[in-house]
Amino acid sequence: MISAPFFLRAALRAGQLISRWSLTLQQKFVSLGFAAATTVCLAAGAVHAQGIELPDESVIEAQLSQLNQNVPGTIFAMQPFRNAQSLTAEDGTTYTLTSLNPNVNSWFVLEIAPEGGRSSFAHFENGAPDVWDISLIDEDGPALLIEGDGDNFACAPWDDGELQEAQSSDLPFAPICDWSLFVRNPVTGNRTTREAVAEFLRDNIVFGESIVNLIKGAFFEDAFMVSSEGEEEVEEIDGVELLGTALLDSTPNMRPYMGFDLIGTDAGAMTAGSWYEVDGSPGIYASVMQPAMIANEVFQVSGANGLDGIERSADVYLVAFDMARFEIGYELGTDHPRLGWSSRPSNRHGQGSGPDGFNRPDPLVRTGMVNPAFVERVAATFTGGFKRDHGAWRFGDYATFNYGHHYGFMQNGVLISRLWPNLATLYLTLDGEVGMRTWREEDDAMLSELVFARQNGVPIIEDGVPGPRVTSWGGGNWSGDANAVLRTLRGGACMRTVEGRQFLIYAYFSSATPSAMARTFQAYQCDYAMLLDMNSPEHTYMALYLHDEEGEDEMEWRHLVTNMGESDPDSGRVARFVQAPDNRDFFYLLRRQ
Repeated sequence: MISAPFFLRAALRAGQLISRWSLTLQQKFVSLGFAAATTVCLAAGAVHAQGIELPDESVIEAQLSQLNQNVPGTIFAMQPFRNAQSLTAEDGTTYTLTSLNPNVNSWFVLEIAPEGGRSSFAHFENGAPDVWDISLIDEDGPALLIEGDGDNFACAPWDDGELQEAQSSDLPFAPICDWSLFVRNPVTGNRTTREAVAEFLRDNIVFGESIVNLIKGAFFEDAFMVSSEGEEEVEEIDGVELLGTALLDSTPNMRPYMGFDLIGTDAGAMTAGSWYEVDGSPGIYASVMQPAMIANEVFQVSGANGLDGIERSADVYLVAFDMARFEIGYELGTDHPRLGWSSRPSNRHGQGSGPDGFNRPDPLVRTGMVNPAFVERVAATFTGGFKRDHGAWRFGDYATFNYGHHYGFMQNGVLISRLWPNLATLYLTLDGEVGMRTWREEDDAMLSELVFARQNGVPIIEDGVPGPRVTSWGGGNWSGDANAVLRTLRGGACMRTVEGRQFLIYAYFSSATPSAMARTFQAYQCDYAMLLDMNSPEHTYMALYLHDEEGEDEMEWRHLVTNMGESDPDSGRVARFVQAPDNRDFFYLLRRQ
């Protein structure tokens, strides 16, 4: 059987084929070895179902009450806007198509229930949610109706084996119905040897977490710290001018160990606190500094601890994205974050195998990679937040209520783990707003507008100043080694708005405490900032993707720090998250069309 990474690399090299992956889908009749004979074109205007719409308000209210119960209990109960259609074939088989969130129009579950037999399920992803409406119709038997762009056609992929072939294909995303839909298939996500060993210890050995913490303390603390000095300045570029410079008292020239080629440097020399456009990546900018350089006025603001000599001289690399040029997405890993209980909180409800009552997403499928429809436009990826076991409180007041505040997450409008108040949340709305905020109970009113959300701890920066728990190790769930030493490799992100233009900033701290992160984000005038992950380059991974300007299929990628490439599969020849599934969750940025 051909492996998924091999298939995707082959597809990438298939020249003109990959341009179809972008799914304007006005040319729908593309084939890659999957049958399309079940597609039946309908006469124009013969059927006009307009997809699966939202249910009545009374139904939404009833479904919201399911979600708001102490324990929802099932993945379907977590979806208050879900709506379904059912049809029964002549042989008694019932077909039920559920749109998990018609607002977003992305994820669907098909249940096929033979009369007196066992149901089977398929998880579909809409290839172009802004184009295609999906519904069930009776077209000489149950069929899918695909409508959009003034076109419509019927597809019954279960009739001639197309669906079965797609589900057995070993592809994370297997196209059906002329590429209007993808079947999401379960696959194994890539992980490094170090991460596999740590996970084995946690899952299988008594005191495994203590052993892992010992490994962290021995090998991870300061292990990836770098320190550099260097040179020169930058040409005037619009985004560079808008971002300005960080609030630093010292702006020496530095020569960082950064994997990007930058415009305006002198053989790689960068002025600390200045921004430089990344060569070949318009709208993406990079900066470098050390916390010791931060202006005294920043340190005068209360809310953070003092910095020791090591983190003061540890390099921080930052990458800013002009969100006027990019769309952002979020994808769960094949395994992480998990849905069961974290081992940390003792406050549990005892009504199921996880805080929401379940520990598996079935029948939903997590693929751990970018949908191939986006490959041509992918500009960057970076890892998401903590694994589930670390994503809840062991100490402090947050451990005592809300069942330990397990970090919540939503993908493609589908709530996978509840969003809890008090937690730092990065989210995207249907109207394209990218936001960060501390979630409140009243923010649940936004659920109908959310495309994705990822929670991770508490704010590092809130309203431009250090968050209220930056100085509290247990209270902030900042993690560290077994001795509560907080200084380690960390990744974080912030939002900054300048003259109405929004920038998402990713930051890589080679050795830092939450206080050093807070002072750095303050110096870069961030409105809100949050921790992502920590302790090793694979957990703080970030890469940029360069595409052939001639429209060919070639793609190159550059890592923010070179040793991040060690977590790419196939000895670095396959791009993590983009060309192969991964066990970890991640964010990705796409160039706007």
